[in-house]
Amino acid sequence: MGLDPADETEPGPARGDPRARLDALRAQLAPPMDDRTPRPVLPLGLAELDAHLPGGGLALGPPHEIAPAGSADMIAALGFALALCACHLSRVSGEALIAAAPGQPLPYGHGVAGLGLDPGRLLLLEAGSDGEVFRALEAALQARALAALIGLVRDGLPLKPGRRLQLAAEGADPPLLLLLRPAEAGMPNGAATRWRIGAAPASRDRFGTLDRPRWRARLERCRNGRGGDWLLEWDHAAHRLHLLEPLAGDAAASGRSRA
Repeated sequence: MGLDPADETEPGPARGDPRARLDALRAQLAPPMDDRTPRPVLPLGLAELDAHLPGGGLALGPPHEIAPAGSADMIAALGFALALCACHLSRVSGEALIAAAPGQPLPYGHGVAGLGLDPGRLLLLEAGSDGEVFRALEAALQARALAALIGLVRDGLPLKPGRRLQLAAEGADPPLLLLLRPAEAGMPNGAATRWRIGAAPASRDRFGTLDRPRWRARLERCRNGRGGDWLLEWDHAAHRLHLLEPLAGDAAASGRSRA
């Protein structure tokens, strides 16, 4: 008895080969490559630096760690975090939340204005513990009502809160999430990047007044990216970073750096 060609089907994996059947199911369930939209990023405006970051910038949504190079560099690290926040807010509408654990340095109006941040776009929460900071950030991520989040913690980012923040950040229009931690905290977690920031002599204007802040910035870890060292200067009027020195150290030679 002849078969209708329309009834013919392509041969599938052998019934006796469970591994082949499993591979075929995975192929059917996997979303098409064209449907996988890239994660939104904040470009830092420097080709030499953005080339080290997957997607060409800081991924929006997952946490990014910022740590001082030493105990005397905490204010420099906070300034770097606020500059990144200012860079992001210059591109989008909305406000930013700064949630601080006890004993952490708090920004003040003239200081944030000097970095190009409008104090009217900042919300300040003085939390009672690191746990309260993480809960506030998680609630803000779920609400999708703020453009940027900064958490100032005493003991770093543990793995469990880091995972909760990652899950809360999934979805549309994620904010920029920065976590400022002490120099000595170095526990493994799910942060997308880890920055080590040291103070550098600021530039001065023609009257000898401090003009633009500068930082020694080291990208210590970067998931699916490369580490590196830069001397950076912040232009508060243009809301952008400037590179003052070529790469002092490039981790590309040692392979990719993973958070």
